[in-house]
Amino acid sequence: MENEEHKNNLSSEKDQQNTPSSEQNLNFENRIDLSDLQQAVEKLKQELAKVIVGQQEFIELLIVSLLSNGHVLIEGVPGIAKTVTAKLFAKTLKTDFNRIQFTPDLMPSDVLGTSVLNMKTSDFEFKKGPIFSNMVLIDEINRAPAKTQAALFEVMEERQVTIDGVRYPMEAPFMVLATQNPVEQEGTYALPEAQLDRFLFKIKVDYPSFEDEVNILKTHHERKALKPLEIIDSILTPDQLLEYKEKTQNVIIEEKIIAYIAEIVTKTRTHPHLYLGGSPRASIAIMNASKAFAAIYGRDFVTPEDIKKSLFPVLRHRIILSPEREMEGMTTENVIEMILQSVEIPR
Repeated sequence: MENEEHKNNLSSEKDQQNTPSSEQNLNFENRIDLSDLQQAVEKLKQELAKVIVGQQEFIELLIVSLLSNGHVLIEGVPGIAKTVTAKLFAKTLKTDFNRIQFTPDLMPSDVLGTSVLNMKTSDFEFKKGPIFSNMVLIDEINRAPAKTQAALFEVMEERQVTIDGVRYPMEAPFMVLATQNPVEQEGTYALPEAQLDRFLFKIKVDYPSFEDEVNILKTHHERKALKPLEIIDSILTPDQLLEYKEKTQNVIIEEKIIAYIAEIVTKTRTHPHLYLGGSPRASIAIMNASKAFAAIYGRDFVTPEDIKKSLFPVLRHRIILSPEREMEGMTTENVIEMILQSVEIPR
């Protein structure tokens, strides 16, 4: 009996010696203090939840895009709060906000601005267009012709506008939130691939569930005459946002995780079901988005799960199916899933 007790004591001592390392792995200490960022994200989500019911993934992707310094294309049928969510999201930031409704007769100067003759000085003065703001909501972006779409190329990528040879930089932060409907294709123009590539994410917004629909009706009834924008308070200042962006950029990503991203994106370029694969900009977008996902969950290192969360919104608008597979009803999401299953997850 005594020998058995002695053996048990020895085994329990060994277990105790082994547990600290595993506990340390679980209760890791961040090299970057992300507590403020986490709290700010939670406050932001709570603020939007006052009006927006459900749509947690949509809101999370908007926050990740903001921290990754990216633009967002939002697609969904009319009436599912795409525009309202974008406007309320902009309201949570203490920054300027402009909304531009795209129409078939919209000209580039209506968006960027134009030079106007000042009669007093006999000189031309540049009058800034509505794109000169911090958060810009472009409603129904696919309603405007190619000439107007091309006007957005420079401002979205380089965050500047060049008019008459003069460069006008955008004030930070600068983010474009664009909406489009997948139906009602009359009077719409397909966005050029070069422009789609400038959007960090394409977010697909679906109909709410039955429970969410009931809650939407309840909150709308309880709100009475109050407008949604009156309920939402500003949470983040531009300085705080800049600090959080810097922290996000410093999130650690190991070489094997970088290789994991590269392998996935490279496979999109050689996949038999795809006509067009992802560009190096897609790889960078996945890396930046995965860093932001890690940061909002309080981790200062990227995991394969962060990569998986970033893949679909980053790649779905950057890859093009072959005509044969499109006719069969296959989607880009199906192919991304196939590629994801074929690549070994780093350990």
